[in-house]
Amino acid sequence: MDYARRWPDEAERVQPFLDLLDDAQDPFRRERLEGHYTGGCWLVDRAGERVLLTHHRKLERWLQLGGHADGDRDLARVTLREAEEESGLSDLSVDPQPFDLDRHWIPERRDVPGHWHYDVRYVVRANGSEDYVVSEESLDLAWRRIDELLDDPGSDESMRRMARKWLARQ
Repeated sequence: MDYARRWPDEAERVQPFLDLLDDAQDPFRRERLEGHYTGGCWLVDRAGERVLLTHHRKLERWLQLGGHADGDRDLARVTLREAEEESGLSDLSVDPQPFDLDRHWIPERRDVPGHWHYDVRYVVRANGSEDYVVSEESLDLAWRRIDELLDDPGSDESMRRMARKWLARQ
């Protein structure tokens, strides 16, 4: 996978994602409760200085947009679809190569047991209007300066990692 070449400090992240591809159950469906793929979105503004975050309704934390593959094996397409649905933005474009890999635990909720999300994250760029619409999946949305995420103690470690990677690219 090209990810390990582009981010050599994160090479150990790749193998669990590759192993999941070999699973006899479809790891692109949320019904696979041992863990499944999701598409995550690092949605940046035209200037590349801000990222659109969601105050996630179920997890009650500020995170990147994204969601379940629901059988779609093209995670870049999943990410773009989720970005559009969750932000109300149109005129978006997605970079074809994964920007970040993050395996994280989703706690039990109602009748769904706790499980792993294998989140493959892509850069999505806002090319038009940046006036978002809050969807039912979010408590709120906000554009946040990427450089400020680094010093925010309330920011998720994976958000700080993506901010470092983004700023290093610039």
